[in-house]
Amino acid sequence: MDRRTFLMSTAGLGGALATGSAAAYEPAANLRPTLVQVRADFTPGSIVVVPKAHYLYWIQEGGTAMRYGVGVGRAGLEFQGDAVIARKAKWPNWRPTDEMIAREPQTYARFAEGVPGGPENPLGSRALYLYQGGVDTYYRIHGTTQPRSIGRSVSNGCIRMINAHVEDLYDRVPVGTRVTVL
Repeated sequence: MDRRTFLMSTAGLGGALATGSAAAYEPAANLRPTLVQVRADFTPGSIVVVPKAHYLYWIQEGGTAMRYGVGVGRAGLEFQGDAVIARKAKWPNWRPTDEMIAREPQTYARFAEGVPGGPENPLGSRALYLYQGGVDTYYRIHGTTQPRSIGRSVSNGCIRMINAHVEDLYDRVPVGTRVTVL
């Protein structure tokens, strides 16, 4: 990605942030998509997530990456390891896992039949489904209806992004992309 393409894409993201239900929220500068230098040994086209720093890196050629701020799982619920994006969805449906319902029935039992895709869906506008060995991990990289959770460790394990940011990533990464969560 050259400088002009980067500047045009981030300008578009700013415009996208001005629409939708979270229009009033503007993330801190360090949580906005930024082209950064990374170690040259990262594989271009892969995704690396550093939960403790609350960043997701989409690795580019030449030792650079597009860095996005993310929200991650709270202690004991975070995903760690390697996975592959095996499925992508626009305005995905959502159902809490059985573990989520058992852990917090007062919060999740009412959603046991699922929530249709749309602006009020907890997965937001896009979801990238993480699989290991061909099996769904039930962890996702997805948008959120709670943009203020970006930069924090509060989710049930998934990797949350601002909707405009996950839409940008969704358009860039194909099914089969390798994801490493450190």
